[in-house]
Amino acid sequence: METKFFSEENGISLIVLSGILLMFLMGIVLLLFFYFSKKKIVQKELEKKNLEIIHQKDLLEASLETKEKEQKRIARDLHDDISSKLNIVSLNCDLLSMGNLTKNEQNEAIEIIVGLSAKALENSRRIAHGLFPPVLDEFGLDAGLEELCSEFKSNGVAINYQNRAIFKNFEKTRHLHVFRIVQELMNNSLRHGKATKIDLLFENEGEKTRCEYRDNGKGFDPQNNDQKKGLGIKNIQSRVNFLNGELVIDSKISEGTKVIFNF
Repeated sequence: METKFFSEENGISLIVLSGILLMFLMGIVLLLFFYFSKKKIVQKELEKKNLEIIHQKDLLEASLETKEKEQKRIARDLHDDISSKLNIVSLNCDLLSMGNLTKNEQNEAIEIIVGLSAKALENSRRIAHGLFPPVLDEFGLDAGLEELCSEFKSNGVAINYQNRAIFKNFEKTRHLHVFRIVQELMNNSLRHGKATKIDLLFENEGEKTRCEYRDNGKGFDPQNNDQKKGLGIKNIQSRVNFLNGELVIDSKISEGTKVIFNF
């Protein structure tokens, strides 16, 4: 009987030890599972952060590239359109100061001076308009967009511009970015999309302002990086980022383009 008691006791102890061992193994398995799961999550987060860093780097490079192109264009315009004309004006002024010209030569020199001065003035205004449109500076974003639409209408594009938003006039730097975004979109619609109709709507949406842009152009593939680069999409994205906004582009080949952004 004593032997039977010890046998039962040993059996219970074995069951208890087996249970403890099983729980220990399960604990190890759970710890390993949580460890590798956490490691995988951390790895995915790191990959996500790396992609964000690469994306931000691409946007910065696109912004710097655009800025450099604008600076080169301005330098070229100043040299070709302004400096060359002023040099000729200066030469003709020197000729007049010599005093040994005939009446016809004097009249010709004066005519050249007046004509080139007028052209230099016109070109300087154009360059200044490219840097910061005077209408935008003096009368605000709505007036600037109205003028922009009028310019494109003169190229045979039907533009339906509606503004239901209230723009704060003191945010001129931010409004310049909005103006450049719309200008870039319109240039793309006309040059690349061959669009004949553009719809442009601004409206307030809570704390932000929403812009909806549509055209009936040729459209493009938003997944094609070469096309996106040619259309200056990264530059548009960098400007929207500066405005703390969001950008959504919906386009299909032969079905036009729709762009929504807020700021």
